[in-house]
Amino acid sequence: MNKMRKTFSKLFLIALLITGQTKAQSLKNVVDKAFDFAEQQSLLMAKKYENQAGRLPRTFENGKDVSSDSRWWCSGFFPGTLWYLYEHNKNQEVLKYAKLYTDRVEREKYTTDNHDVGFMLYCSFGNGLRLTGQERYKEVLLTGAKSLATRFDPKVGLIRSWDDRKDIWQYPVIIDNLMNLELMLWAADYSKDENFRKIALSHADKTIVHHFRPDYSSYHVVSYDRETGVPHRKQTHQGAGDESAWSRGQAWGLYGYTYLYRETKDKRYLEQAKSIANFLINHPQMPQNFIPYWDYNAPQIPNTPRDASAACIMASALVELSDFVDAGLKKKYMAVVDTQIRTLSSAEYTARPGENGDFILKHSTGAYPFKSEIDAPLTYADYYYLEALTRLKKRL
Repeated sequence: MNKMRKTFSKLFLIALLITGQTKAQSLKNVVDKAFDFAEQQSLLMAKKYENQAGRLPRTFENGKDVSSDSRWWCSGFFPGTLWYLYEHNKNQEVLKYAKLYTDRVEREKYTTDNHDVGFMLYCSFGNGLRLTGQERYKEVLLTGAKSLATRFDPKVGLIRSWDDRKDIWQYPVIIDNLMNLELMLWAADYSKDENFRKIALSHADKTIVHHFRPDYSSYHVVSYDRETGVPHRKQTHQGAGDESAWSRGQAWGLYGYTYLYRETKDKRYLEQAKSIANFLINHPQMPQNFIPYWDYNAPQIPNTPRDASAACIMASALVELSDFVDAGLKKKYMAVVDTQIRTLSSAEYTARPGENGDFILKHSTGAYPFKSEIDAPLTYADYYYLEALTRLKKRL
């Protein structure tokens, strides 16, 4: 009997192992197929705008292509998408277009009138530098970091986001701004000028104190008194309400503190990221497929649009965060990612070839209160989807 039990136990363990391997292989197939389609679709996009000097894709609304020049905050995402596709299989045609579209963003290294320089340059030139080592890209990134640093006021301790609506905001900072600190940390390492790091960490620390509520949801906009450095207004600009949890904003926070921990190994940032992840994964309004509604407190739930871009940002962050936690949390995070990637790569969320304005994903939401880019493809959804796939591929 004991011998039979041992044999059964051994067979059971083998079955578990095979099941696990099959599931992992199955997800690998999902990822590989997603990359193949993304390359096909993105090359169509690249060729469409190739001879439109300075233009970059933004969205596809009402059956029409919508593009921008490099000034739009999303300008770095399509070049970044191409860099991730090049990293996948080293297709030289993709490399050609990655360089072409990256160069279209270069003038933003001199931008000092908004905080989006990190989005614009680090997603494009940052990935280009990582994959090619091209020296010229270093100068672009460092100049961009210097430009971004001009928006830091030591009295307030944060990088200012916007310059408009001065009748309402004195010194507005949005949660999205966390994403631009990675450029500053790179600049500190490259230039050995620690002022860049001090700016980034000051911004990150004050954001923890003033942007987050006790449940680890975050406000969208916090405006600070220019003299005291203390918040005088906390509200939303793109969410359902001032006290709501705008889904993309929550994802920015998760992503931001995850990479801040990676770069600094400061346990406070890890705990912040884990707490945000817990808030999102266990939120009562989080759908079973983990593709969030555009706001977790939107009054029309479930009859309101999803935001695939928020899911993509969240998935990319969770893959990386899983490297920094114990086995139990890792399993939990990766189960969420598994569900998100399978859903995003399904026919429900992935476009058919040549449709959707040549974007990869459908069903994102840009700015619902402004009736802008609702249930539409967005260039940053595609970017963070490709980043999530890239990170996932390395772990399968």
